[in-house]
Amino acid sequence: MTEEHFTYLAKGVADTERLAAALAARSSAGSVIVLDGELGAGKTAFSKAFARHLGVEGVVNSPTFTLIKEYEGRLPLYHMDVYRIDEDEAGELGLDEYFYGTGVCLVEWGSLIPSLLPEERLHIVIEATALPDERLIHLTGCGEVYGEWCRSLRENGVE
Repeated sequence: MTEEHFTYLAKGVADTERLAAALAARSSAGSVIVLDGELGAGKTAFSKAFARHLGVEGVVNSPTFTLIKEYEGRLPLYHMDVYRIDEDEAGELGLDEYFYGTGVCLVEWGSLIPSLLPEERLHIVIEATALPDERLIHLTGCGEVYGEWCRSLRENGVE
């Protein structure tokens, strides 16, 4: 499986918003984006920006206790948070129906369920820096489509 990497320095919320917009524009039915990072790193903030650029209206918040929230936009958005469950429990949720469905999946804490994730996906790790609003955002594109997303961002910038 091919992997491409791209690291983006978001110097503030506006930069994170730009990256989320660029990824939302590239998304199509069946897109899977996995988000990881320490508590408070910005996974949910990224998800809110992504949802907004996917055309979701209204409040988007963390699905920590509901596990999966569904939203309507240009495409359906399935926002998942698997922090509080193990792989066996996650396997019982029927995640394949979401991963290979008609919408876009954002999976917070996806590294906790590696065997359940599609082989082809975009994996994002958000890392806080010493500055309060600055984040290093590491993207790994697994598979040709997501690899192309990373190559395009690396070569053309985030617009």
